[in-house]
Amino acid sequence: MDFVVEDWGRVPYGEAWARQKALHARVVRGERPPTLVLTEHPRTVTLGRAASGENLLFAESWYRRQGFELFWVERGGDVTYHGPGQLVAYSIFPVARRVRDFLRLLEAVVVDVAESYGLEAYATPGYAGVWVGEEKLAAFGVAVKQGVALHGLALNVNTNLEDFQVIVPCGIRDKGVTSLQRLLGRELDMDEVKTRLTAAFRARFADVSAPTLGLSGPG
Repeated sequence: MDFVVEDWGRVPYGEAWARQKALHARVVRGERPPTLVLTEHPRTVTLGRAASGENLLFAESWYRRQGFELFWVERGGDVTYHGPGQLVAYSIFPVARRVRDFLRLLEAVVVDVAESYGLEAYATPGYAGVWVGEEKLAAFGVAVKQGVALHGLALNVNTNLEDFQVIVPCGIRDKGVTSLQRLLGRELDMDEVKTRLTAAFRARFADVSAPTLGLSGPG
């Protein structure tokens, strides 16, 4: 699959959500190719389709008073956090009904990035996301409308992990959250991580054909 990349820098979640939906509509109509959006957000809590609100530790008004934005969105999954230092990748790709295959490819992309830094990461069917040990490095949540995906993944790079303490991340109470910065013991250059993530996307999606995610090669 050939796709274009847009780097939006750091934008408020609500603005990015609106831009993402407009972009999704254009991909659906065939007016532009599949698109990978790279971005960061200010401190934001989002709740997906599986969320009931029980994994918020405070009332919604509390988050807004503390400087968090809060949104109920159409992606899969429960509650998660976005913030500065976290690399968010919105993959506006045609997937038809191959959603599970698409999610496995997204997981593989993050595992490849972690391994490029010498880290042993893995995905597990029991807990969505990519993990290092017992801690989550990246969260996933997608929606598919008219055969095209939106939303995507959030990779903790230089993220302030203390902000995750105001929620039960993804509703998982017995596991932690980590970042590349914590695992490597140094702050990472975000542009470098974006380059590695984009390269991993291109490698993993090289044998995938749009618009049906039909695999044209092995693996």
